[in-house]
Amino acid sequence: MKSIYPARISLAVALICQNSVSFADDTLEKITVLGHNTNLIGSSISASEGWVGEQEISVRPLLRAGELIELVPGMVATQHSGSGKANQYFLRGFNLDHGTDFATFVDGMPVNMRTHGHGQGYTDINFLIPEMVSSMAYKKGPYYAQTGDFSGAGSAFFSLRQQLSRGLAKLTLGKDAYARVLLADSVKNIANGELLYAVEKQTYDGPWTDINEDVNKTNVLIKHTSKVADGQLSFSFMGYDNSWNSADQIPQRAANSGLIDELGSIDKTLGGESGRYSVSANWDAKNAALSAYIIDYDLNLFSNFTYFLDNTDKGDQFEQVDKRRIYGAAGHYHVDFSKASRTTVGFETRFDDIDEVGLYKTRQTVRQGAVRSDAVDEKSAAIYVQQSDDWNDNLRTNIGVRYDYYRFGVDSLISNNINDIPLSTNNGNTSEGLWSIKGSATYQLNNNSEIYLAAGQGFHSNDARGTTTRIDPNDGSHIDPVDPLVKSHGSEIGYRFNWQDRWNTSFAFWRLTLDSELLFVGDAGNTEASRPSRRQGIEVTSYFRPNQQWTFDAEYTYTQAEFTDKNDDGKYIPGALRDVVQLGATSNFANNWQATVRLRYFGSRPLIEDNSQRAEPGTIVNLRVAKHWHDWALSLEVLNLLDSNDHDIDYYYASRLSGEAVEGVEDLHYHPVEPRTVRLTMQYHF
Repeated sequence: MKSIYPARISLAVALICQNSVSFADDTLEKITVLGHNTNLIGSSISASEGWVGEQEISVRPLLRAGELIELVPGMVATQHSGSGKANQYFLRGFNLDHGTDFATFVDGMPVNMRTHGHGQGYTDINFLIPEMVSSMAYKKGPYYAQTGDFSGAGSAFFSLRQQLSRGLAKLTLGKDAYARVLLADSVKNIANGELLYAVEKQTYDGPWTDINEDVNKTNVLIKHTSKVADGQLSFSFMGYDNSWNSADQIPQRAANSGLIDELGSIDKTLGGESGRYSVSANWDAKNAALSAYIIDYDLNLFSNFTYFLDNTDKGDQFEQVDKRRIYGAAGHYHVDFSKASRTTVGFETRFDDIDEVGLYKTRQTVRQGAVRSDAVDEKSAAIYVQQSDDWNDNLRTNIGVRYDYYRFGVDSLISNNINDIPLSTNNGNTSEGLWSIKGSATYQLNNNSEIYLAAGQGFHSNDARGTTTRIDPNDGSHIDPVDPLVKSHGSEIGYRFNWQDRWNTSFAFWRLTLDSELLFVGDAGNTEASRPSRRQGIEVTSYFRPNQQWTFDAEYTYTQAEFTDKNDDGKYIPGALRDVVQLGATSNFANNWQATVRLRYFGSRPLIEDNSQRAEPGTIVNLRVAKHWHDWALSLEVLNLLDSNDHDIDYYYASRLSGEAVEGVEDLHYHPVEPRTVRLTMQYHF
């Protein structure tokens, strides 16, 4: 489909609609909302922040839990592998891989995995139960002192429910043997507080013609909340276990020749299993907050992106392994010198104790030998100070200073030699710290509108192994270690307008530069540090609620992205989306009927640096219709309503099918959008 939406149509539609509100954790005012329908005038510090509440989350049709991240305006979540793997994310001209430049938190716990077996900043939110999410706050850009690693493009903060007014039981059945069961309830007067529990079980065979995806996911949440010392104290346990088979991306030539169809696979033995178990504590009072957590995590993932390019006999299948425990804590304290001045002091600390992060060559999931296997200790600590001042009725400022310190330790778990050079040559310790300055100024024009100026420095950490590596574990060639921390610089001018809490719209003109880009390398199935880059763009978000029956929302983002150094390869950044459009409408009809329809359009994008290969744009429409009674509800979701055969994701690289020339073939590799599917949910409140 050609690009018919972007500039004229979507910008016009974006001016029709309403809903947005900001995450004000360290600002002078706290805000509680059910949806987007909240006035942010006087509380936000940029036009690129907001808050989405449970009312909007509950009506959004979802193919996968990972699509919750699309609550962030302009964010696109796709998939190039099985349902148990983290999604692929796109925002502000970034192919974020699985989260490299976007930080995600759940009840104060970081989700991004540093020095991960599959990708730096790996962000898997399959452990979230959508019905247990009470709100999601987002902050785009590096303008906020509270956020550090991975937050150059932005950050999201999911908050989980503390209680349910009534118990909830849900059963969902759908096409391709989709089945999901949820049971959740709150119990009062337990240990001077209230206990929330939820259990989710999901299975799914998938639409693929030659494999059974065999998804088997289990989620458990237990959360106790009580009042302690003028604050609220909560203890949470979360458990997640999943296994699946994968239909990975396929080469265009294989589908064109009839070797496989678009829902087929080249390697039918791919998949993985993953687990995440955590305990956490959070205390939140009027002027202070503290949190601490322990996370136990593991992943075994089998992939094959190039088929027979590197090994013409046994194939190129490989296994990525990640087993770790994460310990961390964070907190902040407010000091109010007057009603118009607040100083916030905060800290973060985190320790990733990685038993193994490894890469193995495999054949039909049987290990053939280790390419690399390491134990890693990665420690970090940060402090920040933020000063917020209201200078008069119109002008307010936020100035923040943050310092982050990282220490990496890498020890090889294998004793192999490469060209008579021991892999232990890559062992070592390194450290680095950096200061970041962030700030904003806001001028309130009147009770309905204000303008923003914001700027800040951010960063993302690199894989610890890259900071100590001196030889390539594949061929023994010399490699220079990468910088531990990669800086980014962002700025923005914005405008926000609110009319009678019915129409809320914002505009942002932003710019972000990175000292080093991270790029997907198809023939290796990983990412590597690369060239400096610049992105700039326009974002329009608008939400309109003309009455109690109807709610509309529209979001449009336009981005220019390019490398800033001179290189014969070209200036285009692979995977950088130019246009993203999201449109939605929800109606509450008579007799407790409700309907929601949503459209997501993501535009064409370069696949290689010289722009000679581009991905076609894609459009997805989802529909949800529900009928509510006092205790019961029925809902029908039609996902990919128009049965689009667009691609979920595209790459361009060399691969080799059995019988082809040894040097392989440069080709488009893609993962198709899942065909139209229908799911019916029965819900009972008790």
